[in-house]
Amino acid sequence: MGRVEQNYYALLGVASDASPQEITTAFRKLALQYHPDVNPSEEAKERMPLLNEAYSVLGDAALRRKYDARLVP
Repeated sequence: MGRVEQNYYALLGVASDASPQEITTAFRKLALQYHPDVNPSEEAKERMPLLNEAYSVLGDAALRRKYDARLVP
């Protein structure tokens, strides 16, 4: 509960109305940039798990609907 909610759309650099294809493309591009096998930096170690989490939620239609429902004020 004390965890700050990440904006998954911002993490992936897509709009909140992005298509599933746009989300996948953005994730893959960022994964190529931040995957630890390619980028051994500390930033990559911190960022890749967040990108995976964002993609796991936004890439699943049911989880994305639940996530979007929490974003609406």
